[in-house]
Amino acid sequence: MPSPRPLLALLFLTTLALPFRASATDWPLPTGVPAELGVSAPRLEAAHQALDRYVDEGRYAGYVSFFARHGKIVDWHAHGWRDLEAKKPMEKDTIVRIYSNSKVITAVAILTLLERDKLKLSDPISKYLPELKDRQVLVGGTADAPQLKPATKPITILHLMNQTAGYYYDADYSAGNPVAIELFRRARVWEAGNLDDFIARVAQLPVLENPGERWRYGIAIDLLGAIVQRASGQRFDRYLEEHLFKPLGMRDTAFWVPEEKADRLAKIYQKDDAGKLVAVPPFSAGNPKPDGTGIQSGGGGLFSTSGDYARFAQMLLNGGQLDGVRILSRKTVELMSRTHIAHLAYPHPFDREDRGYGLVVQVVTDPGRSTMLGSEGMWGWDGAASTICWIDPKEDTVLVMITQRFPYNAEEFLNAFVNTTYSTFDD
Repeated sequence: MPSPRPLLALLFLTTLALPFRASATDWPLPTGVPAELGVSAPRLEAAHQALDRYVDEGRYAGYVSFFARHGKIVDWHAHGWRDLEAKKPMEKDTIVRIYSNSKVITAVAILTLLERDKLKLSDPISKYLPELKDRQVLVGGTADAPQLKPATKPITILHLMNQTAGYYYDADYSAGNPVAIELFRRARVWEAGNLDDFIARVAQLPVLENPGERWRYGIAIDLLGAIVQRASGQRFDRYLEEHLFKPLGMRDTAFWVPEEKADRLAKIYQKDDAGKLVAVPPFSAGNPKPDGTGIQSGGGGLFSTSGDYARFAQMLLNGGQLDGVRILSRKTVELMSRTHIAHLAYPHPFDREDRGYGLVVQVVTDPGRSTMLGSEGMWGWDGAASTICWIDPKEDTVLVMITQRFPYNAEEFLNAFVNTTYSTFDD
């Protein structure tokens, strides 16, 4: 009588290839064989070893890497700890704070409303956020006596989407202006009780440039979250759940982690003065709660997993659809992933001359100026605690890395992830 093991193995592999997720720990995409997907298995193992050293040498607590090609999982690898002190391992369903990786999700929500003709990119934001009509530009003075002048044009949704609205964060890397930072802090923006209160506090702030003049990283995407809420007539989190998370099977993506999932949440680490990793409190992303209080920060407030985010990214790589569910049209994804700021005097996000900026995503425009392997036209974004996603249409590839480490990309770990993964290609 033949052994039942081959049959059991076949059933197991068939289950892995099912396109829909029955539970949070199911494989998010069908699995593939590396060699059949143009990837070298020995080089993939070498990539694991290279990244694992960051953990084994005490530089990172743990990570989960995800690599898909041609719609199938090439590699999904977890290593290290989500909680060093309690020795809880980093696992494939570990939940992390994705911070600014939230931005791309918010952008997609806006674009679904565009496709339903609930808004237009050319709309002034005051159509939805009348509190922000007639913006003033900060040109000098002090926090007690700021010098202001009227903006030359209204801020549009497109200005928010391509980060040229003149808004900023309360940090020097963003504002570069101590007066602006002090005004932001006095407005106590992050203490708002909800998105409406958030907009009321932002209304006290000037912008730093006339709309459309310069790319500047800031709270623009948080304003887009408020526009989603007002244009749709639904609370922001409920709109995301109904139109993105539920259709895509993103079961662990939300603005909070429910009690029954709390043990799966990874701690955030950074090095102390002695060079040892220590757990640190997460910085505030609005402190949203299920009852709707707090800021549902479209710019940095979501929690997610590698599998959830990989499904979201694969939908975008597929031209807006996954498993028979269409979220966006192919043409909308094309618009999103093209650079929109090449005409500006400051066209490169964070002075990276290999990259432009689309609709809330960075786009590799000149690989010859890059220090990282990749392709012209690959696009995505990242998060403050060292999470990243890249979508590469040329290579038909999705890359997702989640870890929880401040400062962002310490020791260029994310670059190492991209470089070692791209080094595995055989075709």
